[in-house]
Amino acid sequence: MTELPDDILLSVRNLSIDFRLRTHILHAVENVGFDLRRGQTLCLVGESGSGKSVTARSLLQIVDKPGQIVGGEILLRDGETSTDIARLDPRSRTMRSIRGRRIGLIFQEPMSSLSPVHTIGSQIIEAIRLHSNLDKKAARERTIELLRQVEIPNPDKMADRYTFEFSGGMRQRAMIAMALAGNPDILIADEPTTALDVTTQAEILDLIKRLQVSRGMAMLLITHDMGVVAEVADEVAVMRFGKIVERGPVDAIYHAAAHPYTRQLLASTLKLTHHSSRAPAAVLSPNAPQPILTVRNLSKVYGWHSGGPNTLRAVDNANFNLYPGENLGIVGESGSGKTTLGRLILRTVEPTTGTVVYRGNDGHEVDVTKLSKRELRNFHREVRLVFQDPFASLNPRMTVKEVIGDPLIVNGIAKGQALEDRVAELMKLVGLDPLAMERYPHAFSGGQRQRIGIARALALDPRIIIADEATSALDVSIRSQILDLLLDIKRRLNLSFIFISHDISVVRYFCDRVAVMHRGKIVEIGEAEQICTAPREAYTKSLISAVPNPDPRDKRMLHRHRFVAPAAI
Repeated sequence: MTELPDDILLSVRNLSIDFRLRTHILHAVENVGFDLRRGQTLCLVGESGSGKSVTARSLLQIVDKPGQIVGGEILLRDGETSTDIARLDPRSRTMRSIRGRRIGLIFQEPMSSLSPVHTIGSQIIEAIRLHSNLDKKAARERTIELLRQVEIPNPDKMADRYTFEFSGGMRQRAMIAMALAGNPDILIADEPTTALDVTTQAEILDLIKRLQVSRGMAMLLITHDMGVVAEVADEVAVMRFGKIVERGPVDAIYHAAAHPYTRQLLASTLKLTHHSSRAPAAVLSPNAPQPILTVRNLSKVYGWHSGGPNTLRAVDNANFNLYPGENLGIVGESGSGKTTLGRLILRTVEPTTGTVVYRGNDGHEVDVTKLSKRELRNFHREVRLVFQDPFASLNPRMTVKEVIGDPLIVNGIAKGQALEDRVAELMKLVGLDPLAMERYPHAFSGGQRQRIGIARALALDPRIIIADEATSALDVSIRSQILDLLLDIKRRLNLSFIFISHDISVVRYFCDRVAVMHRGKIVEIGEAEQICTAPREAYTKSLISAVPNPDPRDKRMLHRHRFVAPAAI
């Protein structure tokens, strides 16, 4: 086989992958080529559906059926020569020995990639014994050492825990430990930080980079986050519609991009580093109108005895106002209480203590925590929710017309032609073609599905919309489109938003004010620009400094502020 240059561990040349479908052949990857070099990181970037993950999976011959490699070479260094992975049978002994031992893989979603019925330790032990001659005792010692390397505390005890007992960040660390079990030469990381908040993301990226350098591995990092690319990449390959449209050193890609698509991706990322020009910041003068929503001393405690050792204060004494026409952001790490706070306001979760006072159009105030079920139904007509996941939040058995029209039918507002006219009006409002109302959700992209969810939330002419991570599942260019859409709708309908997110750049772009949550408490609240540029609290500083900076010449995460919680008295 072909001999590769000394620094190249794997070379992909003219790789093509087809999916033979019932009606046509989908060319998922076409003539893709790149090299993975020892100690270097290549970032493969592009939007959903561009072919990134299929390309990565082909390196391990684990492309889902009916996909198959139809052309090209995947040359893996094998001593002085090389092995063409593309020619190997996926079930062959040679291919099985390459997986894990030569090439390690970190999956995107650790919860679905780790077994829920086996301990973390037993899963890593299995991976170690598969690629070595170690006995069970030695494999366990090696497992504990790997967990220590990925900075999991008390690794000897945590090895005996199950997946559900680990946080999102710890699950991802366990996945990294498993990927390193066979001492691979090459590490493939497929969107390893997509579901993580910014501080956990920064820690995981830092950990992966340190392990890569210390072991001299080549890494292929797949992501759609251009900020992450700027922080960790040595080289960048930009994919679109199955082809690499541009490839080069990270600095050249960011500061001298040649392809229009690359420039579009970068522009969408840079756009979110400033407050939107489409929404002038709300100025709350002493003569400002009365708040539309007032939250006072709102708490939610889980556990048998309030204040006992087994209680969890999910939300702890939250206080804030929401004004008419204002966008208020709620930010914080996973588990900080953001989503629970949104549910307490809607009273889909019952508060332990505190009040939520809603001021109606007529100026009449009601305490939401004291409303009966019937009165709560009227409140839910004026305060609506946009869910995080555009795929899981739509019923796959309902047409778009039925999805959007459901609140109108349930509340007895419209039926027949009036219902169809209202659904058409709402679809136009969110930028969808009303002719598509008889189609099902699966026929739409992720961004279009989120527009459907927004149309459903707007169906009852609400005054407040609570958006819970409404753009976190979307690509960066789609994300900015959805944010601009929400800003346009807000201006036209005079809505107020409570925007829950762990993405600081999104909150900065969209919101007028920001409340920062940590362990159930609101630790800081203020104007969005002030919070994002001159935060006062140490925790807020750590959040802001962990946001990846989309400029490889100014890597913010290298000098990020780490928050150390004060010791309990």
